[in-house]
Amino acid sequence: MKKILFLAIGLFIAGSVSAQRVYDGPRRSHRRVVRRAAPDQQRQRMYDDFYRPKVGIAGGLNISNTVDAYNADFSTTSMSGAHVGLTFEVPLIYPLSFAPEVLFSQKGYKAETGDGTFRQKTNYIDIPLLAKFRVTRGFNIVAGPQLTFLTSTRNTFDNGFNTVYIDHYNNRGDRSYVAGVLGVGFDINPNVELRGRYAIDLGHNNGDLNSNLPDFRNQVFQIGIGFKFQ
Repeated sequence: MKKILFLAIGLFIAGSVSAQRVYDGPRRSHRRVVRRAAPDQQRQRMYDDFYRPKVGIAGGLNISNTVDAYNADFSTTSMSGAHVGLTFEVPLIYPLSFAPEVLFSQKGYKAETGDGTFRQKTNYIDIPLLAKFRVTRGFNIVAGPQLTFLTSTRNTFDNGFNTVYIDHYNNRGDRSYVAGVLGVGFDINPNVELRGRYAIDLGHNNGDLNSNLPDFRNQVFQIGIGFKFQ
């Protein structure tokens, strides 16, 4: 009986020593600890990103038409064109910044008459002087005046048999107008922005100097993409 008791005690001690060698305290975890920035740090990063001046390029599609002031019978339809140019962003005070641009912009319209189809395509240098308001990170609103300078006009008349082209080039620099701009922007990432805008002339003009056409105002819907560099 004593031999069995001593054997049991011996086996218990041997098992305890063996277990102590295998299990030497709790195992250390190798999980990576991800530290999240405090809300104050996140806000600080947002402010730091806002206060960086930006230069960029932008381009896209114009869908333009006219708003006729005096002739209710002068009905027009839209024409497509393009715009491209340089963009700037100068932070003022959060969330407001100044966003001037210099764009080459194609505008125009098409009119169906009793004698055929008339098209007018005009090329402008547009200088939007916009206030940019950051609603939230990644979404902003722009609004402000735009200076537009006419550089050339092409009138096309097609009566079904013949097509006549008449080009006008404005070298005097006196064919300038003021427009209003309203738009939105969506930041895909810090360097790429999707843009949508509406612009309308605030004064009436007759871009081709032809008195047979009524005075009108350009209106343009713009969809484009911008690339920003800090």
